[in-house]
Amino acid sequence: MSARTCPDWPKLMELASDLQFKHFTVTEAQLPADALTQISHVSLDDIEICCDLDHHVFNPAHTDPEVCAALRASHWFDVREWATSGPGTDVELPQVDPEPQNDTPHAA
Repeated sequence: MSARTCPDWPKLMELASDLQFKHFTVTEAQLPADALTQISHVSLDDIEICCDLDHHVFNPAHTDPEVCAALRASHWFDVREWATSGPGTDVELPQVDPEPQNDTPHAA
C-alpha cells in the first residue's frame, strides 16, 4: 500500500485531532462494496481518497466527488460531519463542581 500523509494534516488535526488522514487509491482503501458499485466513471486505481481508514472518515477536499457521494451513502463519515455531529463530538469534558450554595441570609 502506498499511503501518503495528507499535506493538509495541520488543518485536519484542528478539526479532528484523533484522526490521521492519508491518501490512498480507492482500490488500496478497500472501500465497502455498496460504495464501490456507485463509482463508475474512472478506474479505481486512478482516483485517490483522503481518509482515516480505521475510523471510516474521509476528507472531501481531497477525494473525488463521486467517491464522496458513494461514501456518504454508506457508514463512512465526511470529516466535517465527524467533527460536528458524529463520533468526533464525543469529547469527554471535565467535571466541574457546582458553586456551594449559601442558604444563610446576608446581613443588612
